[in-house]
Amino acid sequence: MKTVAIFLSAALAGSVTASPVWTKWDAEEAAPSPFFFTSTYNVVATPDQVINGTTRTPGEPGAIGYYNYGINSELDVICYNITLKGVTGDYQSPANTATHIHEAAVGATGPPRIAFPDPKPVSDDPSVVRRSVGCLTGPFLTGILSNGVDTGAGFTVKQIEEDPAGFFTDSHTAKYVPGVVRGQLA
Repeated sequence: MKTVAIFLSAALAGSVTASPVWTKWDAEEAAPSPFFFTSTYNVVATPDQVINGTTRTPGEPGAIGYYNYGINSELDVICYNITLKGVTGDYQSPANTATHIHEAAVGATGPPRIAFPDPKPVSDDPSVVRRSVGCLTGPFLTGILSNGVDTGAGFTVKQIEEDPAGFFTDSHTAKYVPGVVRGQLA
């Protein structure tokens, strides 16, 4: 029994050290990760990138969003670490949540393909920092129907890897319904 436990511990330790990193914590040391990602995306979303149709519709002044995604397309998994700063007010969206990845190129709008849990305040002042961290596994549902079909139905994260420039991420609030911030994945 001890031999099995030692072997399992060694195997797990080896798999963790061989895995790619999620993000660097400082300039010299990379944080180890138990996850394997086939791709990662680090997006800085700003109010000046928000579009309504094809018209620029600025989001909340001074707000910024950091959307970090790790994708494993072999398992159809997306892990997320989303931080919003300077965002005020309540979330609002006809989708299941108000934080999404949409399919559309720069300067265009498109349907949400993945709905993430909305970032929650990390202090008593909700406008300072809001954060959401976790992983989702397909099939994905957004709660938005197009021709009677959910806009997440049939979507896989591999589609993001095939054309990351064709996707953007954002969050929506009651005051900034088209988007409080937005950023393209590539």
